[in-house]
Amino acid sequence: MEKYTDTMTHLHNNKALELNVQALLKKEDNVAIALIDVDHLKEINDELGSEKGDEVLQKLAAAFAKLAPDQAYRVSGDEFAIVMPGLTLEQAFLKMELLRTSIEANQHYGLPDNWLVTVTIGVAQYPRDAKEYQALNRAADAALMTAKEIGRNQVALPPTEEMVMKSCYYSSISLRRLKQLAEGLNKKESLLLREALDDLFKKYDKR
Repeated sequence: MEKYTDTMTHLHNNKALELNVQALLKKEDNVAIALIDVDHLKEINDELGSEKGDEVLQKLAAAFAKLAPDQAYRVSGDEFAIVMPGLTLEQAFLKMELLRTSIEANQHYGLPDNWLVTVTIGVAQYPRDAKEYQALNRAADAALMTAKEIGRNQVALPPTEEMVMKSCYYSSISLRRLKQLAEGLNKKESLLLREALDDLFKKYDKR
């Protein structure tokens, strides 16, 4: 229906997001939500024109829709959401990290070569971070703010989350070393794991 669709990107809109997530929370054991902010869209609009900005939004929207058919949303001007039913927080984080790196690596947005399109993403999950929609949305927004604060072009979890991966994936020695390293560098454990993922993708993912 038109009232639940964003006219420019043809994605679901914010109203549809709320209704659909509320419905999913009643029937799914796990529901993750990612809020996605297009980095520096205002600068693109101001310096290259709003038509270029709209083109970026439309191409990103198409990528989001391809990744999450029927679960991609345009929340506001430069903010999108992807809902991931059935995923744990760790699985959702990894899925969004792959999306982030793919967007950064594939610059087909019709902009001059000196412009780089990137996204910043905050991820939260029901029931781990919240028990109802409004609280879940706030948790994802807090994660998004964290990602912006540490430099954009990041994927982050709510500030209360310390670990990205389940502890059973690692030995107690590895977890202890990670904790010590994070404390020594004054960084979150999740950020160090993201940096390790970046190195892994650079080494093995040749796409």
